[in-house]
Amino acid sequence: MRILQENQIDFIDPSELLRPEPTFAEKSISKFRDYSIDEKDPLKERVRQTYRLMHLNQTVDFVKGRHERWLKFNTMRATVRQALEKLNDLIDESDPDIDLPNIVHAFQAAERAREEYPELDWLHLTALIHDLGKIMAFYDEPQWCVVGDTFPVGCEWGDSIVYRKDSFEGNPDGQNPLYNTKYGMYEPNCGVDNLMMSWGHDEYMYQVLKHNKTKLPDMACKIIRFHSFYPWHNGGDYQHLAQPEDEETKKWVLIFNRYDLYTKSAKVPDIEALWPYYQGLIDKYLPGELEF
Repeated sequence: MRILQENQIDFIDPSELLRPEPTFAEKSISKFRDYSIDEKDPLKERVRQTYRLMHLNQTVDFVKGRHERWLKFNTMRATVRQALEKLNDLIDESDPDIDLPNIVHAFQAAERAREEYPELDWLHLTALIHDLGKIMAFYDEPQWCVVGDTFPVGCEWGDSIVYRKDSFEGNPDGQNPLYNTKYGMYEPNCGVDNLMMSWGHDEYMYQVLKHNKTKLPDMACKIIRFHSFYPWHNGGDYQHLAQPEDEETKKWVLIFNRYDLYTKSAKVPDIEALWPYYQGLIDKYLPGELEF
């Protein structure tokens, strides 16, 4: 077995970790991420409207403005636990699979990662904090620029983006020749690390981790940055912008995706009983107050 070194942390070659479809999911795999349109279903319509606002408003200029707003890291100071506990009051309006507070999803994902790979404690913590950037919703950010799938701005939109057909109508970047072509403002095979992603919790939490000099491995940060980039890691789009090295990132994101997606259920973990273990990981990799 090949062992990789990163930030003095051993982790296993992802090709040796990939497993068949999860057997722990509480419903058929095909029933997850159901973005069919049904205007009479309040949940489906809420999801569709969230994506419509996202696709209308996520432009290059908008993302640059969000960077200016949020990457000063002067919104709040909080420990990881304090930030996570804020997610008790957040229900993700883009998610068709779960209608529970986001902290429940965090522990569902983390516990499944811990069960399957007990030796990869950094992966357990990555699962716990992957959605922590959603705290932006408590500071006057509408959910359409906090939650949901992500995609690069500044180039044509991928075919596999949910609600792709009509949802981008009216987005000004679609009429801008600098941004509406296959490559747009990017060079061929520039690498996913060099893309300007639509603004949301993924990009924000990635930047928070880097700003606060996390001891998590760089791959953990990449998992968080790209875990909602479904058009790439799941839909097969944007390969013309990727580099060969990005395949390893994709493998790790797909490993993580098992816990992010298929653990969603009505079962609520005993969060208080689990805190001591996860607090130990927080103290190891991301201690003290963070600047958000």
